[in-house]
Amino acid sequence: MAVLPGYELPPLTVPVTRTLIVAGAIASRDYQDVHHDPELARQKGAPDVFMNILTTNGLVGRYVTDFFGERARLRKVAIRLGAPNYPGDTMVLRGTVVSVADGEVTVRVTGVNGVGAHVTGTVTLSVPEDFPAGGVIV
Repeated sequence: MAVLPGYELPPLTVPVTRTLIVAGAIASRDYQDVHHDPELARQKGAPDVFMNILTTNGLVGRYVTDFFGERARLRKVAIRLGAPNYPGDTMVLRGTVVSVADGEVTVRVTGVNGVGAHVTGTVTLSVPEDFPAGGVIV
């Protein structure tokens, strides 16, 4: 298998649960009430708690490193949030390789939920020469 510009990574479906939202906020030490208290989130104009950017960032990183393997290293993550992720949503992450050079791969990533694009951006990784096992990065 050759990973070249235009290669599409398999999609990853992420069920957005209240537990994921709250646990992600706690793990990233983001104690803003809109990420854990539904009533306060509603008072501030949101219909419910919503996912924070650090949780989204972690999911994007997981998505690309799950594909490229445990020896891949994130070098740059540049993401932008759009539509919020609320409990009950399903986000589908997709990635397309945009460049491959000098042991680094850049992937354009999107994460879409029922409302629209939750996250868009790019991730650059350093990838071992033997990725994938028996395959080739050109």
